[in-house]
Amino acid sequence: MLASLVVFAALGSAVVASTLFAARALRREGRAAARARVRAAGLEGRVALLDSTLENIGEGLSVFDRDGRLVIWNSRMVELLDLSGQIGPETTLRDILRVQAGRGDFGEADPETEVAERLERFYREVPIVKERVTPIGRILQMRRRPMPQGRVLTVYSDITEVKASERRLIQARSQAELANRAKGDFLANMSHELRTPLNAIIGFSEVIANEIFGPIRNTKYVEYLKDIHDSSLHLLSIINDVLDMAKIEAGRIELCKEAVNIGVILGDAVRMLEKRAAASNVELVTELPADDIVLWADQRAIKQVLLNLLANAVKFSNSNGRVYTRGFVERPGSIIIEVEDHGIGMTEEELQRALQPFGQAKVVTTRNYGGTGLGLPITKGLVEAHHGTLTLTSRSGEGTRVRITLPMPDAWFTPERESSPIAIAAS
Repeated sequence: MLASLVVFAALGSAVVASTLFAARALRREGRAAARARVRAAGLEGRVALLDSTLENIGEGLSVFDRDGRLVIWNSRMVELLDLSGQIGPETTLRDILRVQAGRGDFGEADPETEVAERLERFYREVPIVKERVTPIGRILQMRRRPMPQGRVLTVYSDITEVKASERRLIQARSQAELANRAKGDFLANMSHELRTPLNAIIGFSEVIANEIFGPIRNTKYVEYLKDIHDSSLHLLSIINDVLDMAKIEAGRIELCKEAVNIGVILGDAVRMLEKRAAASNVELVTELPADDIVLWADQRAIKQVLLNLLANAVKFSNSNGRVYTRGFVERPGSIIIEVEDHGIGMTEEELQRALQPFGQAKVVTTRNYGGTGLGLPITKGLVEAHHGTLTLTSRSGEGTRVRITLPMPDAWFTPERESSPIAIAAS
């Protein structure tokens, strides 16, 4: 009896253990199944997201496997290639090419020959970017590249509007170039037609005003002649400015470079404007280092730059004001020229307008001070022709500072002259 109880207890324990083990196994299988369902749902979600992305990227897309079967495509590809009703799970590259060749997408060539040739090139010519015009006039760009396992990915883009914009841009550029040439021709004719009679007026007015061929009894005529002479010189100066601006805009400015001593040329410019500055009660102050500053540049152009800047500084300075002109070497190979006044100044908006051809900082500037608004643009163009930079800093009511940076290294080692700056400075 005791032995039977022991056997029964042992069997009961085994059954309980087996039941617990089975329960644990079922729980593990349940958790695994749940995880599998979660992964499957996540995978389905990603697949759905990928399908939605392919349908909404705005470009056509196709993937052919190594045997020419169409395995992935989107509706945009069907639309761009005009293959509605022609695409299905069993579609091949040959099927698509036959449809296109049969309706004349590739021209008047024999359809079967064209299909065979394009099939042969399809897998061989990758990667490749090509363009094709569809029968309805749409321009397609096709970017084809290889994928693993011999597959080929093709992305189709409709570039019809892009090409149209390019054509419009080319046409506009061509028209602008024609207009620019016409302007250049007009200005050249204006130069001849206006400067020739102006020079005659200037010359004859000087002869008569100086009474070379006899005295003028009425002195009022002499005053009129002086006004004629001054007005003619002013008009000639405006014409020259317009022509210089036209050459700069057309990139036709010609520079005759030579060794230019900044101190000497700055002194000449100051002397030329001393009377004008004295008449406006403005003092010209020049600050230069003891050593000569020598630049390889066009002397006439640099002098014109300095004259334009000094004339502007004097014009817009207040009475009893000062105009400072500085020249120095900031670092090896870089020459700095500054012209600073403490006159009417400009706001940021006015400064930008002043740098535009025929622009004036303020509407009242032309009325109060005169000028064509070409001085600063011409100066900027001449500086940039020397590979330099011109920067302006200004505050309304506090004045303006113009800073010119001119490079030396490239200038000294140009093919025109292979001398060293030390040798030239010493001479």
